[in-house]
Amino acid sequence: MVLYTSPFPNSFLSVLHSFSWGLIFPCYWFADRLVASFVPTTYEKRQRADDPCYFQALCIIITTPIYLALLVASLPFALIGFLLWSPLQSARRPYIYSRLEDKSQVNGATLLTEWKATGNGKSFCFGSANVCLLPDSLARFNNVFNTQARAREIGRRIRNGASRPQIKIYIDSPTNTSISAASFSSLVSPQVGDSTNRAVNVGIKRTSSMEYKGDNSGSNNSEDSRDAKTGGELNEGEDNNTCIVRISGEDNGHISDPEADAISGQAHISSPAEHSLEGERESPKGQIPNHKQKEGDSGSLDSYTASRESLVKVRIGDGTVDQSNINNKLLYKASVMKKTSVRKKKHMDEIFDHEISAFFPANLDFLCLQEVFDKRAAEKLKQQLHHYFEYILYDVGVYGCHGCCSFKFVNSGLLFASRYPVMDAAYHCYPNGKGTDSLASKGALFLKVQVGNTPQDQRIVGYISCTHLQALAGDTTVRCEQLDLLQDWLADFRKSTSSSSTANPEELVAFDVICGDLNFDNCSSEDKLEQQHSLFTRYKDPCRLGPGEEKSWAIGTLLDPEGLYDEEVCTPDNLQKVLESEEGRKGYVVYPTSKNHSSSQKGRKASLKGSGRRIDYMLYTEDGVYLEWKVEVEEFNFITQLAGLTDHLPVAMRLMVSTGEEDS
Repeated sequence: MVLYTSPFPNSFLSVLHSFSWGLIFPCYWFADRLVASFVPTTYEKRQRADDPCYFQALCIIITTPIYLALLVASLPFALIGFLLWSPLQSARRPYIYSRLEDKSQVNGATLLTEWKATGNGKSFCFGSANVCLLPDSLARFNNVFNTQARAREIGRRIRNGASRPQIKIYIDSPTNTSISAASFSSLVSPQVGDSTNRAVNVGIKRTSSMEYKGDNSGSNNSEDSRDAKTGGELNEGEDNNTCIVRISGEDNGHISDPEADAISGQAHISSPAEHSLEGERESPKGQIPNHKQKEGDSGSLDSYTASRESLVKVRIGDGTVDQSNINNKLLYKASVMKKTSVRKKKHMDEIFDHEISAFFPANLDFLCLQEVFDKRAAEKLKQQLHHYFEYILYDVGVYGCHGCCSFKFVNSGLLFASRYPVMDAAYHCYPNGKGTDSLASKGALFLKVQVGNTPQDQRIVGYISCTHLQALAGDTTVRCEQLDLLQDWLADFRKSTSSSSTANPEELVAFDVICGDLNFDNCSSEDKLEQQHSLFTRYKDPCRLGPGEEKSWAIGTLLDPEGLYDEEVCTPDNLQKVLESEEGRKGYVVYPTSKNHSSSQKGRKASLKGSGRRIDYMLYTEDGVYLEWKVEVEEFNFITQLAGLTDHLPVAMRLMVSTGEEDS
């Protein structure tokens, strides 16, 4: 299958489309600004309340008639442009595939090593988020604004979180499972040629935050990647920016300060990479007011200070743990704070890690985004993500009239980013959209990626599906029909793109994952039909026990828009702290609808079912995966790094594909 790198098959149609859109855009922009003037966000309302001179209100009074006059003047040109633009959409391709040719700009890609399926297995990390990048006037109905600046900031935060070092702490002592704090002011770098796997014994010190001074856009990336290659082979399944720290059970995991200082003295540390990308720093006018980060805000790319939590993954066990070579020259400090909800291994019935994290997972491999409707915002987001992800599909969907579908004014809003090469892609539009959803080409994007090769030259592939279902409440039947179509289309896509046979398998399937905003939860009584859909008999949801029953640690992913700019939740750290508390969640997470309660969650104290509306899903299956392999969830995260930028909580899942073979 050919991947489309341009929206039209020839340059003439592309130029004609650009010309027609140039005629439409002024009218579109003036209409957007005019409507946005009358839909203030709660942040702007608070600003106006604190403005004794009513300066902002005066600006609106002055600009409104100007926008209106310019809108009327641009209407004739927009009509001509629309008459040209509309028929061109029948020739438009369903997505744009972008591959970054200059790999030196992609730190994430240089860290990848080809998986040969010769070890015990390999983990793959998937992320999904609804980012609400609509035209500014429409985004304000969700209480977010300044779409263009938000797109840049969202891209920065995602790649900043994903490109940080992955630090794992293993506690070998079954009796000492508490961590007060761990200070990683330096790392021991193994000498060249030393192939022995090492662990870093770290003194336990009280620190308050984690300082990370690495950025994947720095000038030392190529040098670091070369150094990483000379430090010995890595264990299968571990990336070479993974740092593993082992705390033994002796002396309760503590060593004396002199010992810690001696260890620190052995470390080889390079200067931190400087922040030097063109266009990364916004002028004050381009900044979103609520996104000006305070000192210590972990979500800001411009701030090196990160939260005290999720840079460290803690695993408790009795046995010896495989360690990978540690070879990272980035200077940082890390800390792990003891808290009840960071590491929930106390639930002994759960076999994988789960947490509320202030960061996107380190070494994020695949990213599925929804509601990237605005084309200009999609371009800005793509530019930021390309500093970490080499392969991106965006502007997914159809426009105009297509078959039985109604006229589509905007695309599907889906965007997919990958560190691994995309082999095939297909998009289908749901034909049964209703209401305002019918104006967007909501559908499903199906992808096939290559993640490695076996020693026998068999390709190792994976399947990822990204979708966004009908949003309007009460449209249960519509969503169930869309889930039926999703399964049928996915089965057809796998059949049409598979080059394997039972007798001669040319490809080995490592995983099959579905991500997206499904717009129903597993607790609401109104969503019973969706909860019992056959999709959940084939695909597993790590967060649910069964229809209408969530696991104790699962939380809602739909935030109450009214509280987005409250000081308690406007930064990743603060939102994380609030969500860790059951009482805190009641004020800022949307809960299943009830006839006895209003839609606003603010100040709610009543007993509520579940832990909020979880409408953003990550599903996986073992059906169709290579029979000799096993797929298991390694960790599942609810992420607060986009606090103040969207009304959804991103989610991430790390899958371990176990081959059952010993390292060769």
